[in-house]
Amino acid sequence: MKIVFLGTPEFAVKSLELLLKSKHEIVAVVSQPDKPSERGNKIVFSPVKEFALKHNLKLFQFPKISRDGVEDLKSLSPDIMVTVAYGQILSQEVLNIAKFGVINVHASLLPKYRGASPIQTAILNGDTETGVTIMQTEIGLDTGDIILQTKTKINENETYGELSDRLSDIGAKLLLEALEKFETDTVTFTKQKQIYATTTKKVEKDDCVINWEKSTREIKNLIHAANPNPIARTLFGQEAVKIYRAREMDFELNDECQKLSPGTILPVSSSKHGVYVRTGDGGIEIVEMQLPGGKILQAKTLMNGRKINAYDCFKSIITISQK
Repeated sequence: MKIVFLGTPEFAVKSLELLLKSKHEIVAVVSQPDKPSERGNKIVFSPVKEFALKHNLKLFQFPKISRDGVEDLKSLSPDIMVTVAYGQILSQEVLNIAKFGVINVHASLLPKYRGASPIQTAILNGDTETGVTIMQTEIGLDTGDIILQTKTKINENETYGELSDRLSDIGAKLLLEALEKFETDTVTFTKQKQIYATTTKKVEKDDCVINWEKSTREIKNLIHAANPNPIARTLFGQEAVKIYRAREMDFELNDECQKLSPGTILPVSSSKHGVYVRTGDGGIEIVEMQLPGGKILQAKTLMNGRKINAYDCFKSIITISQK
């Protein structure tokens, strides 16, 4: 089939790569316009654009696809259009361009977790299972009919980045399966059950400030849901510290530790045993962290270098938008 592929982040690259290796023809790739880096020093290409350029694929970057892209896309006469985390809402005019319309690879078990952050939200909520849905795109936020769906376990201590990589692989294979069903006229459509629908929002930096008074499980989930972006943060002294990985403690707190305030580095911490921090309901082991101006290190290494010490305290109240 002749396919127009719409995608932007790294999550979409595996689907594009498998399509390129398949019997299908990619007549064009559409990605979001280039943006400056966070520090504004240079323009950054999206991962999908980089892949398209590397493989000499026809590329479009419409500022607003429903305004700027209709005629270009019609001229391609695609059989189907595929979106994978593209990042723009499609008008009905765009949805009607291809013979089989538009299908989307979405990283959740719809109707659960529609919207911008399905993978991160699943980790934040402590879910043990998630998956990928291939759906028919319609006007509305991830409301279209389900074509295919597959489940996978969320591993203990799995980060957003790690789970995203796995779901990207799963989604790419499921996409090829869905395209085969369109070609053989065996595709079926299942309406989503609106009663079970939930919607997610983009996870911002300010959402990732650690509140040490929360439970160990909530803090651990936040840390892993924010890795590799936008990264969980806390205040150490007067500076923001980034925390990348954590584990639930495998031992009970003694009486002394139980009396300490949330955020305090527990005296059981050491360069040999690790860094443990008091939480609202116990303690958590910090595995990887980054001090201002430093590298991402094993937290216990920072104990060895006397960068942090027992009874030092991380603070919950911090405005980190500009850090």
